[in-house]
Parts: sequence; C-alpha cells; structure tokens
Amino acid sequence: MTTLIDDVTVIGGVDTHKHTHYAAVIDAHGRLLGHQQFPATSPGYGALRSWMRGYGHLASIGVESTGSYGAALARELTRQGEQVVEVNRPNRIARRMDGKSDRLDAEQIARAVLGETSTAIPKSKSGMIEVIRTLRVTRSSAVKSRTQAFNALSGIMIGAPSTLRDELVDLTKRTLVNRCLRLRPETEDLLSLATAPERMHLAGTKLALRDLARRWKALDDEIKQLSAQIDALVTNAAPDLIQLHGVGTEIAGQFLVTVGDNTDRIRTEAAFAKLCGVAPQPASSGRTTGRHRLSRSGDRAANSALYIIAIVRMRRHEPTRAYVERRTAEGLSKREIIRCLKRYIAREIYANLPQTRT
Repeated sequence: MTTLIDDVTVIGGVDTHKHTHYAAVIDAHGRLLGHQQFPATSPGYGALRSWMRGYGHLASIGVESTGSYGAALARELTRQGEQVVEVNRPNRIARRMDGKSDRLDAEQIARAVLGETSTAIPKSKSGMIEVIRTLRVTRSSAVKSRTQAFNALSGIMIGAPSTLRDELVDLTKRTLVNRCLRLRPETEDLLSLATAPERMHLAGTKLALRDLARRWKALDDEIKQLSAQIDALVTNAAPDLIQLHGVGTEIAGQFLVTVGDNTDRIRTEAAFAKLCGVAPQPASSGRTTGRHRLSRSGDRAANSALYIIAIVRMRRHEPTRAYVERRTAEGLSKREIIRCLKRYIAREIYANLPQTRT
C-alpha cells in the first residue's frame, strides 16, 4: 500500500564541515521540511540518509565541498545508490539578504539542486586516479621541502667561515650536497666550545650543513620513489594518453586528476575544454556580436599542462609547426595561435582519456 509520504519528492542539501555535517530537506516546491546536524562519521552518514528518506522519495542530494570535507559523505551516499550533486558556489544574493548559518547554507544547497543551477557530478575519489592524486600531492610537498632545504643549505654555505666556504662555493648542486654529507664537525656538543668562538662557529656551520644535506637526500629519495609509483600507475591507467606527442606521465597524471576516476561525468569534449579553461566565452553586447573572450575559469593546472604540450609541439611536432606557419601568414599572433592549439589539444586529450570501468 502506498502511503502519502511515498508520494512526496524531496531534495537534500548538506553543508559539510570537519567534524559535523548540517543537512536540510526541501520538497519539490522549495518548502523547507526539516534541518538537522549529524556527525561526520560513517554512522552519521547512515543516519543522515535515513533521516532524509523519512520525508519522502529522495530524488537527489546536494553536497558541498565533495573534494574535501564532503568527500567521504559523497562517496558513501553514492555507494548507497543516491544521486549526489556537487554544489560549491553558494547563492550570494540569498546570503547577502538572509545572512549565513549552517542551516541557511544547507537549505541554499538543496535549492541549488532543485533549481538545477548546480548539476555537476562529483568525482568518485575511490579508484586508481584518486591514488595518483594523493601521491602527486605528497610528491609536490616533498619537492617544495627539498627546495627549501637546499636554499637553506646554500644560504648557510655562503655565510660560512672562509676555510669551509672556499671549499664548497664552486661545487654543483648534487656535488655540494654529497660533500656536505661527509662533513665531520669537531664535536656535537657545541656548548663545550663556548670559550673558542671561531671553532664553535665552524663546528656549528658544519653541523647545520650536514643535517640539511641529510634532509635533502632523504627528500630526494622519497621523491624518486613516489615518481616511480606515479609513473607506473599513470602508465597503467592511461596507456593511450601517454603515447600522444608532448604528453608524459606527469602531464597525463594531471589530466587524470582533473577528470577523476569516473570519467563519464565529463560527457562531451566541449565540457572537458571548459573544465580546462580553453573554451572561448561569448562576450557580445549591444552592437558587438560574435565576440568571444579568453576563459579564466576551469582547472588552471590542466590549462598549464595544455600550454606545455602546445609549446613542445610548436618546437618539435611537424604538423603543429606547419599549422603555426599557416596561421601566422593569416595574421594571427603567437598568443592567439597558442590559444587555438590548446583547444585542439584538449579535443585530442579527451578522445584518449580512459573510459570509466563499471
């Protein structure tokens, strides 16, 4: 027997936080039916879903920040068969008029789903590409730390006592690190040299250089291990992609991370171009028609990857070089040609992305 509540279609909205999630439910006419806070834990996700379903047929759930605080929730709801919609931009007009609170944010998230102003499918973040993303983030952090370690080592070396500085100043980067690894301070107890300032200065400088060199070497080994793991995973995930001219495992890894494990959420090549920020945007007004401007939106890291491919091909890819010569003869500037190339390359990248495995 069908009950009245089964005939009601409802939409959920969730304002996500680190320790708690605030949920709201509205009906198909936008009327608020209820709101409640839940813990950001596995039992809390189940309770949130059951609570929403208590109001009627749950059509879809809008979740904020599906790439961070809402990642685990979106993953669990999708696993339970719910339709999850990614909502990242709040309704600024409503926020300006009504103010801001967790309840209001959750309600506006649900209304964004109802009004179809937010229709993005969130990344599944549960497969090989999510592992690639995690390893890339880890490696990026290690690369930054390695650079900081060497900059500190170089700065200390420049101000070192002359006897030590003259020995190190002309060495290349890796040779300098290896030489600093072999430094032997007079003593590890610098306080024992308090009565001999010059000896303490030399011993302290050697100690600092040696420790920084050890840190650099440890980070360098970590980066090599991570790079080997990433190369193997990217090669396995996108063998067709890395065969394209100018696309290595680093560039291919960026495109995989941009799209996510569920590549079918990017339904068209034009959508992928927009995601990468290479889709021209209409800019017509008044008496100007057919005018377009450069897009500044999208994933800027993916946009940068397209730029790198374009530059590589302009130098070493004969079909691209011929295209550049033809477009230059037509009067286009180098910047305009690169913009066209990035759009064409995006089409080629999309065609060679791995298909979602179901």
